[in-house]
Amino acid sequence: MSLDFGPAVALSCRECGARYPLGPSFACVECFGPLEAAYEFGHVTREQIESGPASIWRYRSLLPVPADVATKPNMNPGWTRLVKAGNLGRALGFKSLHVKDDSGNPTHSFKDRVVAMAVEAARNFGFHTLSCSSTGNLAGAVTAAAARAGLEACVFIPADLEQAKIAMARVFGGRLIGIDGTYDEVNRFCSELIGDPLGDKWGFVNVNLRPYYAEGSKTLAYEIAEQLGWRLPEQIVIPIASGSQLTKIDKGFKELVALGLVEDTPYKIFGAQAAGCSPVSTAFKAGHEVVQPVKPDTIAKSLAIGNPADGPYVLDIARRTGGAVEDVTDAEIVEAIRLLASTEGVFAETAGGVTVGVLKKLAESGRLDPEAETVVLNTGDGLKTLDVIAADAAPTAVIRPSLDAFRATV
Repeated sequence: MSLDFGPAVALSCRECGARYPLGPSFACVECFGPLEAAYEFGHVTREQIESGPASIWRYRSLLPVPADVATKPNMNPGWTRLVKAGNLGRALGFKSLHVKDDSGNPTHSFKDRVVAMAVEAARNFGFHTLSCSSTGNLAGAVTAAAARAGLEACVFIPADLEQAKIAMARVFGGRLIGIDGTYDEVNRFCSELIGDPLGDKWGFVNVNLRPYYAEGSKTLAYEIAEQLGWRLPEQIVIPIASGSQLTKIDKGFKELVALGLVEDTPYKIFGAQAAGCSPVSTAFKAGHEVVQPVKPDTIAKSLAIGNPADGPYVLDIARRTGGAVEDVTDAEIVEAIRLLASTEGVFAETAGGVTVGVLKKLAESGRLDPEAETVVLNTGDGLKTLDVIAADAAPTAVIRPSLDAFRATV
């Protein structure tokens, strides 16, 4: 079987550095550390990137995909808007604030980016079924991408997910299996299924395809830098579920510097969690290097991973860059959703409420520099989590159809 992963040449262990041939593997046999794609990049210029499609495929020369990836049936995610958030910035005291709004992706979350990578890996390995464990957004992204690519889909979710996310995953076809348990229990089940004949020729996007899948989050770093005029932000606030997105954004920034596409300017990375599922935030505040698993209890279900695989790497990055990891309560999440919507017209799901809530908390405590160029991520559409703002699901007033009745409300 001939494999084509573009500039990716091997899998490398993030712990011991051992290298392996490209394949559907996710753990080092030497130390059990996680594997990630290793590259030999060619000469890449800003002009080459800018002449590419308005999707993540403009960065194909930096990703584990073939050069002709844009010609294949896929969801073409990415190149979402970077909103100059002047109103929100003034409300919170920032001189230059931007919202990277990934709700504009095909299934309305950033997960379309990572799944696009997994689809190409599945094609390379000859898999016929795309699968995953999901806290919600990934389920919809996988079933949609599988439908577009002509693959079967079978996804596994905690049975208590938001109805909107369940409906989205179902509408694209495939099988949707609810598990009576937490996300971490669902994920463990999927790991067991990989070793069973039932899972033969299945690509589990966040397990045996994870080294390729995770690279999709780098495109957020690339886009932010390009949309800022080929420079790095000075501060960025990123939500934490597994922690992979944060680590890959850091990796993407470092790659841009190494390739000479941006200047090597300092940046600080801040992680955001919900208080009801904050193992990384807790470890950061305690000065620990190990993340203690927790049982999630939060409205931010898309971030409800109690045992985040990349937690230790997040701690390293936050400390290395001079950032921090913070958390906010469910009430603060809802308040932040309303704040972002009422100032910038951006309707975020609960994960976006977490990042904006943490942005506000860090600003008020003086841990973010109000003079520094700052980016905050919104990774999903508020229409997916309407239940958390149910109190707003009514008119502000109900009147008779007359001017006198309306005047009484003014």
